[in-house]
Amino acid sequence: MASAIGMGPAALLKAISNPLKGWIRQDDVQSDVPRVKPGDDLGTVIEADFIPRLLMSHARNGRHPAVETGGQINSDEAAEFATLPLQIEVDELLLATEAFLHRGVSVESIFLDLLAPSARELGRMWEEDDCDFVEVTMGLWRLQEVMREIAARSPPVIRSLGIERSALFSPVPGDQHSFGALMVDEIFARAGWKSEALIDPHRRELLRLISEKSFDLVGLTVTNDCPSGALSKLISAIRTVSANPQIAILIGGRAVTENPHLVEEVGADGTAVDADAALTLAAQLVEGARLSA
Repeated sequence: MASAIGMGPAALLKAISNPLKGWIRQDDVQSDVPRVKPGDDLGTVIEADFIPRLLMSHARNGRHPAVETGGQINSDEAAEFATLPLQIEVDELLLATEAFLHRGVSVESIFLDLLAPSARELGRMWEEDDCDFVEVTMGLWRLQEVMREIAARSPPVIRSLGIERSALFSPVPGDQHSFGALMVDEIFARAGWKSEALIDPHRRELLRLISEKSFDLVGLTVTNDCPSGALSKLISAIRTVSANPQIAILIGGRAVTENPHLVEEVGADGTAVDADAALTLAAQLVEGARLSA
């Protein structure tokens, strides 16, 4: 399976160690603890960072990326599962999740149609004071532990891609929200890409890796905290140092969701509304680059 550079499973462990780092509601803690930024709320964080838009797929018509599906999760089942992370421990939650796998539901569907809606529901409950900060933090941690365990146990269903395609996924340097990059990494690896991920990278580290390895694709997750000018400079630097002069660059995340024109503004090659579209676009970009080389 996909793993983070030089860290393997430890990267996922770091990413899930505090799923709400920096996003604490004001009335839940004392004054010396970081709080939600003005204008933000936990629902926004979960929707745009914990479950990045790149992985959200509300109109997939039952399709899942690069996998042969044998079962579906209906809305009633997802709703029943949604609050379980608040009620049971990780081992029990894992058993409940495995029940879907046993009947033929794909790993990708587990991620997108079961765990993601549950995370959104926990965010809604917290915003409406139906649970407190400790409860929702533990609930999200349990969900991420289940995701990590399911991914580790389940070998990718890989389709033949012919010529190997490689990708690197990373949050923009300085962005603490790494879970999105790890999820996209996992999806691409399961689709047959040679995929890697960085978490919490320094700019120099990101550029060094791109200069040393000939990636076909780089995917960056972006929040509103990254000015478009800085992102444009980063993308320009990536193209300058890349060991692959035909490298394709995709961006996703909250900033792109709120400003669809950001792709053109910063010089990226594209974005996608869900994982299926991201895989299709990435393949088109890489194939087009190879044909024009």
